This record gives sequence, structure tokens and C-alpha cells, in this order.
Amino acid sequence: MAVEKQYLSDIETILSHRYDNGADFWTTPDKRLLKGSPFSAYNSALMLQELGMEPTDPVLKETSELFFNAWKEDGRFKLYPNGGILPCHTALAASLLCNMGYQADERLQKTFQYFLETPYPDGGWRCNKFSFGRGPETEYSNPFPTLSILDAFRFSDYLNTEPSLDKAVDFLLEHWVIRKPIGPCHYGMGTLFMQVEYPFKEYNLFPYVYVLSFYNRAKDDQRFLEAFEALQSKLVDGMIVVERVVPKLAKLSFCKKGEPSALATKRYHEILNNLNMTYCRHI
Repeated sequence: MAVEKQYLSDIETILSHRYDNGADFWTTPDKRLLKGSPFSAYNSALMLQELGMEPTDPVLKETSELFFNAWKEDGRFKLYPNGGILPCHTALAASLLCNMGYQADERLQKTFQYFLETPYPDGGWRCNKFSFGRGPETEYSNPFPTLSILDAFRFSDYLNTEPSLDKAVDFLLEHWVIRKPIGPCHYGMGTLFMQVEYPFKEYNLFPYVYVLSFYNRAKDDQRFLEAFEALQSKLVDGMIVVERVVPKLAKLSFCKKGEPSALATKRYHEILNNLNMTYCRHI
């Protein structure tokens, strides 16, 4: 997919931040790949691809290589030079690289195996970092890392063939019922979750419905259909309107707050295609 002329200025803006963190490709001299959001190496690469830049472009190839350089032999990714290796970081790295088309790479195949071997009993994934203390709610997996892992797996041969992924889908669908903050990092489904955020960046209604729409386990589930209906109810003239965006991205044309987004709507049409639906307001 080539970059459309109307988005060239957005590309230029993102590229203008590539040295902000002290090194090239939005990273720091010591290669902290999530530092500097929303213009981190991770977020910037995803936005450039969303705008139509090909993964084969030298900028995205170099950025992808930075992430592969953080890969470890056991399948995990160490995205910060100091501290532990967190499952959520491995989830983000795998999601990014699969979106870039590297799902067949033998390193990611090993990462897939790492995920399949390490789910929490409730079906999702989590780490043992308890930033908010411990309580009954922290006995759940972390929803956003679980969603990111399912995003990576949708590119793989495991999609709709691996039972453990169905269990992860069930965990996320159950969160639609629970709603309250769960997991060690307290991911909830409150007011902010229900506001359509774009581009995909956090645990939010839009990427929640988008990723789950690839999984047969979710498609006929009433919980998913309720979430899909909630997203549909926000359409204006058949288009996705951005309700929330990171302030530093406010000047980018493809994700202006309060305005319809053609690229966000394209993601919505992918959901419809996954569900074998044409545009309709009600299910």
C-alpha cells in the first residue's frame, strides 16, 4: 500500500521526531524501544505503517531490526537495557513485527511457542509486577497484553486452530462482563475505554473489537456482539469518528479528534469483512 498524498505531511511529522530520544529511529542511545511515546520506536513504526508506508521501506526495516536485536533465545524480547523482561514488552514487540509481516521468521515462531507455553490459568497472559499492590483483582491476567498477543497470533497459522487462543479470547470476552480494573496493571472498561481512540495505542473499545473479530470463538458470542454494537453506535455517516487521541498527535490529519477518519474507517471495514457483513447499524 502506497502512502496517499494527503498523508505525506503526517509521515513527515512523524519522521521529524526520529531523533527526539537521543538516537536514530525514535530510540535512545541505550536502545529503549518504548521510550518517548507517542513518538517511540514502537508507536512511530505502527503509525507509519498505518499511513501506508511499506514495511520494506528502509526506515521501517531498520526499526524492525532494532526490535529483532532485542529478541532473546527463549523467544522473549528485552525492550529496555535494564530491568526484567516483561511479558507485556514481548507482546508489543511480537504484535509490531507481525504487523510488519515477519510472522514466519523463525525467531517469532519461537516467540509464539513461548506464549503458548506461558498462559495464566484464566487463559490470558500476565507478569508478576504489581504496581498497584495486590488484591483479588490482580489474580487475573492483564487484558491489554493478552489483546496484543492475540493481535500477533492473528497473522499466524495458529489462528482459529489453537485451543489455548480460544481460552484467551474467552478471558477477554469475560472482561466485557466484569468491566472493573483487573490484572496486576488494573486494565478496566470505563469511560475512557468506551471512547474510540485512534491510532491503536491502548486498551480501548476499537482495537478490542478489531482484534477479536479475527477469532471465530468471538464472532457469535453475545459479549462480542455487544461490544461490536457499541462501536457501531458511534459511527457518523458510516465512518469512525476519533473521540480520543494523544494530545501530541493532535496535528496529524489522519486522527483528528472529533472528525471522521478514513483510515480508522478502513479498520472498521476489516471488522465487517471478518464478520462477513456489509455496513449496517444494527446486528
